[in-house]
Amino acid sequence: MEGILVIDFCQFLSGPSASLRLADLGARVIKIEKPVTGDISRQMYISNIEMNGASTVFHAINRNKESYTVDLKTQDGLEQIKTLIEIADVVMHNFRPKVMKRIGLDFASVKSIKKDIIYAEISGYGEDGPWQDKPGQDLLLQAITGICMLSGDRSMMPVPMGISLIDITCGTHLCQGILAGLFRRDMTGEGALVQVSMLESACDLQFESITSFLNDGNELPERTTTNNANAYLGAPYGIYKTGNGYIAIAMASVTEIGKLTGCEALLHYPDPASWFTLREEIKSILQTHLKTAATEHWLSLLEQAGIWCSPVLSWKELVKHEGFKCLNMVQQVQMRDGYTFLTTRCPIVFDGEILYAEKGTPKLGEDNRAIQDELFNHKKLATS
Repeated sequence: MEGILVIDFCQFLSGPSASLRLADLGARVIKIEKPVTGDISRQMYISNIEMNGASTVFHAINRNKESYTVDLKTQDGLEQIKTLIEIADVVMHNFRPKVMKRIGLDFASVKSIKKDIIYAEISGYGEDGPWQDKPGQDLLLQAITGICMLSGDRSMMPVPMGISLIDITCGTHLCQGILAGLFRRDMTGEGALVQVSMLESACDLQFESITSFLNDGNELPERTTTNNANAYLGAPYGIYKTGNGYIAIAMASVTEIGKLTGCEALLHYPDPASWFTLREEIKSILQTHLKTAATEHWLSLLEQAGIWCSPVLSWKELVKHEGFKCLNMVQQVQMRDGYTFLTTRCPIVFDGEILYAEKGTPKLGEDNRAIQDELFNHKKLATS
């Protein structure tokens, strides 16, 4: 994507995760921020770690970008942005509906400046409907879209995912839409309006489960009382405690697992239909049996027979494992002031090449002078 210029008004996680991917693919991303405070996520701490004046959250999703501060409430600030838009390929934001229209930077206004612009926006719940003004926050979207009713065991309260699942998924969808818009522009010369809501992304994330629900008389799935991993799947699907840790077992024959592990009680369930209808008692039997030996013992028996299973690792264990190390998934990036930190790289390998980007996170407004010299002064020369 070298040669593509992205003007990014996004804050927090969803939009910046999309522009991060575009940057890693070679696009130039200029992050537009408020003077003094900047992107709110600069001060949004998820731990007590501060990295060179900003939070780990900000550093994780805003590396490989430039920072340009401007006051959008002033006429001069708007004129600066319009000058940038004249040479941009993509404009993106994740403000609430109607905010950009009040500023004068909605799709119609931007298109009048740059006819073939790809204008991409994220909202929480779409532009219409009773939820349009609700805050588009990850936990709230997980809660409102049923995701929390799928994890954990039946006796538990609704369980949210421990990561910003909807934010990142929504950013991925926006990135896909932007790439499609750029492709169409190259084919037809037309710009595009790309719109994604966190609500729609959260629903799409559950396309398998919701499709089952819609075609099963609107019957809700039930989590199992123990070892639940997917409310729609039968035994043995789940995570089980072993003598020294945990093991995950995916779709497999219950009787085959019984033979391999020496659990004779499982041999009494030869009918595959019973692996769902009687999954509670099957899981209970298997759980009791797996506690009698270490994870490594069970893995040696099951993996050799082709059973889909895995140890349950912490991050500390994961990063030490050769399966992780061989991916070279961790990279060191450097900020302009020399500060370095470790983070994950772009997960895409292109033509056999890993897409590393050693450029770190920008300090607030650190690219203002360079951008003004490069773009605005050049424009004055060109028009004089």
